[in-house]
Amino acid sequence: MNNISVVINTLNEEKNLPRLLSSVKEIADEIIVVDMKSDDKTVEIAKKAGALVFDHERTKYVEPARNYAISKAQGKWILVLDADEELTVGLSKELNKIRRNPNADYYRIPRKNIVFGKWLKHSRWWPDFNIRFFKKGFVTWSEVIHSVPITQGEGFDLLEKEECSIIHYHYQTVEQYIERMNCYTTEHAKSLVDDNYKFKWQDLIKKPTNEFLSRYFFGQGYKDGIHGLALSLLQAFSEVVKYLKVWQKEKFEESNPGVKEVVNVLKESGKDLNYWQADALFRNGGGLIQQIKRKFRLP
Repeated sequence: MNNISVVINTLNEEKNLPRLLSSVKEIADEIIVVDMKSDDKTVEIAKKAGALVFDHERTKYVEPARNYAISKAQGKWILVLDADEELTVGLSKELNKIRRNPNADYYRIPRKNIVFGKWLKHSRWWPDFNIRFFKKGFVTWSEVIHSVPITQGEGFDLLEKEECSIIHYHYQTVEQYIERMNCYTTEHAKSLVDDNYKFKWQDLIKKPTNEFLSRYFFGQGYKDGIHGLALSLLQAFSEVVKYLKVWQKEKFEESNPGVKEVVNVLKESGKDLNYWQADALFRNGGGLIQQIKRKFRLP
């Protein structure tokens, strides 16, 4: 049998869970919900929808509970989803085709991120491929936050099509972003320290700048309007906080960078900014050649 088990980890998801459960009812042969001590009606909603519900200790983030949730599934195929996600009709049909005639052991699925009420089509937020559909036993999760799953066998990327994507109702408010950022940066800082990274004051400038440039210019975040600018700045700020937390773990060891040193690092970052600014202008018809063509009405 090619049964599909939908696997969901939850923590206080009474507002999101009904939408997700409704979207998978046509494809799920089994729904597994592993709840991490919710205080709301999450468990009640899951049971009413016919899901098999299991308990797990509450953790700061989901990765430590992923493998436990998958272990409870009986299906040959596993579809991992989060409560703030939704399966599109097109993707449901595509996964039904795959389970009948697979060409791989695991599949990377594009994810449509809705941030502050808007689908981000750029800013390195699309297609945001995630390994979510796989034969049981071919994919496992590390307990490291935001880690890429460990795979075996052959993988395959689905086409970058909106109608065949997972819809992710991501950050809804700035407050929510900052709350999660505080958690994520703590864990990321810990990972850096565990990897023997030593704090360098230069990274307080270089890392946030690189993050902003990679999202707003290289990732063409400017095409997402104010949303692209806002998210690029917030992601850059997350880098500042992460490296400050590493410094904090080193007991705020004193350092005295001179003004000239700081200026030199800023200048280096400025060179990168100038490059990406010119690239963006060129791609959007702001280059010298395009200006000349417009002036003289050349093709």
